[in-house]
Amino acid sequence: MSKTIKIANGQGFWGDSVDAPVKLIKNPSVDYLTLDYLAEVTMAIMQKQYNKNPNAGFASDFIIFIKNNFMDMINNNIKVITNAGGVNPHMCAKLIKEVDSSIKIAVVDGDNILDKIHQYIDNGVAFNNLDTGQSVEFIKDSICSANIYVDSFIVSEALRGDPHIVLGGRITDPGLVVGPCIYEFGWNRNDYDKLALSTVAGHIVECGAQCTGGNHTRWWEVDDLADIGYPILEINNSGQFIVSKDESTGGLINRMTVVEQLLYEMGDPKRYLSPDVTVDFTSIDLVDNKNNTVSVNDVNGNAPTDTLKVAINYISGYKANGKLTVTAPYAEKKANKISEIILDRLKKKGIEFDEHRVDLIGYNSCSADILELPKNPNEITVSISVKDKSRDKLEQFAKELAPVITNGPPGVTGFSGGRPKIQEVISYWPTLIPKSMVNTKVRMY
Repeated sequence: MSKTIKIANGQGFWGDSVDAPVKLIKNPSVDYLTLDYLAEVTMAIMQKQYNKNPNAGFASDFIIFIKNNFMDMINNNIKVITNAGGVNPHMCAKLIKEVDSSIKIAVVDGDNILDKIHQYIDNGVAFNNLDTGQSVEFIKDSICSANIYVDSFIVSEALRGDPHIVLGGRITDPGLVVGPCIYEFGWNRNDYDKLALSTVAGHIVECGAQCTGGNHTRWWEVDDLADIGYPILEINNSGQFIVSKDESTGGLINRMTVVEQLLYEMGDPKRYLSPDVTVDFTSIDLVDNKNNTVSVNDVNGNAPTDTLKVAINYISGYKANGKLTVTAPYAEKKANKISEIILDRLKKKGIEFDEHRVDLIGYNSCSADILELPKNPNEITVSISVKDKSRDKLEQFAKELAPVITNGPPGVTGFSGGRPKIQEVISYWPTLIPKSMVNTKVRMY
């Protein structure tokens, strides 16, 4: 018999609309609400939070959402699936239980391997950089987070416990959708076409309103962006789905808005790699229904690889950025001279940086290569960015911007943000781990 489920996504990243999931969880036709909070750098930020406070390290916004909306979740019988747990999903679950002890939570565990990473390296796991081929030995003493992109079958396993919430760390973005499809439809690991279809569905909605008119090239055609609707998938067990939104909301769903999102982070279109399946994006049959819905059929999938992706982050040095606003006349010449003066003064003290960059905001920082530059602009903000392994060098840089207001060219009117703040630079190291070495599990709360 044909079976259909509805999966909505109300969060594309940590910091997305706080209103979208609230509206979706009030929709009783929705079966699952997915909330995607994670990006590669987010994991490193959460790990830093956890290192400072063992009660932190997750998306705190999610706790607030549940506190304010758990009765709608329960009354409308909507299950929430999210990676809001970050690097500390168990503490996140415990705090949710304090909201209401009757909430049943399934925590997906096993993605965070930071405490095991050196043991893996010592035992011969290569962890070479996927982009450069560099050995992990280059960064192993600077690693600050390490998380595996776990497969979607562990999400399905978590749903067997009939929880209100499935809470994980680095569940993949599409996996938030693939997991409930596996559970509801009883798909197996070799149902490659169906796994591919649900992976495409998850990929389309993973960035929230980016498939319903947000960030759309023809933005002027989007109706009521102020009340943009977030996506709702209607998926059936035969391998078809429809992308829609609540009819009462603004936004736009058509072939172009969906295709634009399909192209997001796609890589090789014939070999889109996920933990569950290898997807051929060139096989997708996409139909614009001309009514703010798009249908997708017949996606081809093949066997997945025998590895899982690992997102490693490491501290590669320090950075600082300072800005000064410069006025006419001769704003461009003065802005260039100011950056030259600051860097020369530091050089005379023996201070040069591993990397530095100067941008003239309002002049050439965004479109210098495609537009004719303005002549004699009225104002320019000169932005100077520096990076180095030595924090001391950056502290010297931070002290050199303010003086130029009175001992450099005239017409400097603003010292944006005060003395530059020095920050750690967190760099991304994509790599792989054999699936045979990964141990995921579910814990019920």
